[in-house]
Amino acid sequence: MTTQSSVLITGASSGIGATYAERFARRGHDLVLVARDNARLQTLAAHLRQEHGVAVDVVQADLTCTRDLEAVEARLREDATIGILINNAGVAQAGSFLEQTAQSLSDLITLNTTALTRLASAIAPRLVLAGEGAIVNIGSVVGLAPEFGMTVYGASKAFVLFLSQGLSLELSAKGVYVQAVLPAATRTEIWERAGIDINTLAEVMDVDELVDAALIGFDRRELVTIPPLQDAARWDTLQTTRQALLADIRQAHAAERYRL
Repeated sequence: MTTQSSVLITGASSGIGATYAERFARRGHDLVLVARDNARLQTLAAHLRQEHGVAVDVVQADLTCTRDLEAVEARLREDATIGILINNAGVAQAGSFLEQTAQSLSDLITLNTTALTRLASAIAPRLVLAGEGAIVNIGSVVGLAPEFGMTVYGASKAFVLFLSQGLSLELSAKGVYVQAVLPAATRTEIWERAGIDINTLAEVMDVDELVDAALIGFDRRELVTIPPLQDAARWDTLQTTRQALLADIRQAHAAERYRL
């Protein structure tokens, strides 16, 4: 990856996205910052230009809006300077599945899965043609744990993990690096917007620590980076067990326990 590559970051006005912007600006990358809040984007952009001397372009967009999403897709397809996509924009939800409205479910699924996938799809062909580049998808450990009770949010983040793993299998041989980052609870505004009091959570990671850890994984070219996972061997064991399960699936006949 050339250091001259620009980085497009979604959900860049605060939290994880803004921190990624600061870290990549510090590394000398020009930036394209995407979010709904134009005023905050402009303030962040001005700070990064002054502090790090990089070029920063601001794109105000609501990725649940088809027209806005298409504009960002076009930028990813057409701007040959963008070599890294940070797919960070997302939304969480409070309350049980029975308490969700059809609109809130639709908005969450659109932002957390559809928009993320379409943006990856927009940039991937160009990165493959260049033979280099990176796509970073921000998932969540909630996607590993239906027991956490955030059913639809967790399902969307399970999608992000699966998508990232599948894209890595397809694109890595073509020079494109795909990383899934799985934070646990991180001190950002996503919780307040979802109506969740972050102070009720037992353990919360600071956003700087989360992004710095994710970037160490990025530099090491990890496929899945889980900053709060203390014992990395646990993930390796899970993957080994999953692959062993797949090896035991026989498609021609039902298992003996299902036969009359």
